[in-house]
Amino acid sequence: MITMSFRKAFFPTLLIAVSLLVGCSPDGAISKKLKPIPTAFGNLNQLVVVADSSLWTSDLGDSILYYYASAYPIMPQPEPIFDIVFKTPEDLLAQPVLQELRSYLIIGNLSDRYSSTANLIRNDINDAKLEAARQEGFGTAVGRDKWAKGQLLVYVFGTSRDELLRGLVTSFPAVAERFNDRDRERIDATTYFNGENREVKELVRARLGAEIRVPKSFQLTPIQDSTVLWLRKDIPEGSMNILLTKVPYKDQEQLSKSGIKSIRDSIGRRYVASTAANSFMKVNDVDLPMFTDVTTVNGDYALEARGIWEMENDFMAGPFVSYLIHDPDRGELLFLDGFVYLPNEEKRNHVQELEYILRTAKF
Repeated sequence: MITMSFRKAFFPTLLIAVSLLVGCSPDGAISKKLKPIPTAFGNLNQLVVVADSSLWTSDLGDSILYYYASAYPIMPQPEPIFDIVFKTPEDLLAQPVLQELRSYLIIGNLSDRYSSTANLIRNDINDAKLEAARQEGFGTAVGRDKWAKGQLLVYVFGTSRDELLRGLVTSFPAVAERFNDRDRERIDATTYFNGENREVKELVRARLGAEIRVPKSFQLTPIQDSTVLWLRKDIPEGSMNILLTKVPYKDQEQLSKSGIKSIRDSIGRRYVASTAANSFMKVNDVDLPMFTDVTTVNGDYALEARGIWEMENDFMAGPFVSYLIHDPDRGELLFLDGFVYLPNEEKRNHVQELEYILRTAKF
């Protein structure tokens, strides 16, 4: 068994002429045109909610948090799917730097004549969408680069408080996915910042007959089995890990919750241990449930599983995400698993990175 240890003055005349023009401009229009457009910044999964204070402190604010700050599935300690930052339109005007963040959810009640957020929405959204909202009761719209390059803004607005609440609930899945899609662009950029590990990529192709984009930061951990590959990336106080293998397809039972758990547990028992005697990795679906869902990975039918792993006979645990991809032409199943060991630290972003890597796989 292989044990796994974890560690804690060009053109001066032109410049003078421009300066004179700027100084003579009564409304600063030329100054605005010459001002460089900033590039948006902000953390992964950070979402700025723009609304009136009266709305945020009401039941509508509670509903926003209920959906957009709900628990990310599934972690040893709760972590939200989005890190919510609340600001009013007045806050954005008072602190211009707040206008340069990446992702905004702008929520307003159009029936409130005194609402600064509703006025902001009316100014930004075209008449056709506003009219459609009046007919439907609520509406949504998407904007980009309002104050800085690289921004995504989603507007949710209703003709009354009740309609706004209905719009928030109805639009949540699509709006959340829109923000998640945007964050995947950043995940790709950071994950593959140093390029790909071509050697490991070729090894996966040779041994498993599969393609996967392996970041250069992941290295091969030796295993005495040519059918199982273990990739690892050391991070401060822990590690990120990927397990890859393929198994013969026998029956549909393999593509079930018990089937994917059995495959994962068999690999964990055989290959992954700590320094403690008789230790091995297994799924813990007693303290927290293991969730499964049917999905596709690069067009192939797949079963997704999310849950918590723990080390038998040791005090180690963490989140995992697994995919079991069926190739009916070959009669094989490709098993992909990513797990994180990072005690006492947030793990959501690391799980998202592993998920992104695994979803690049294809037979």
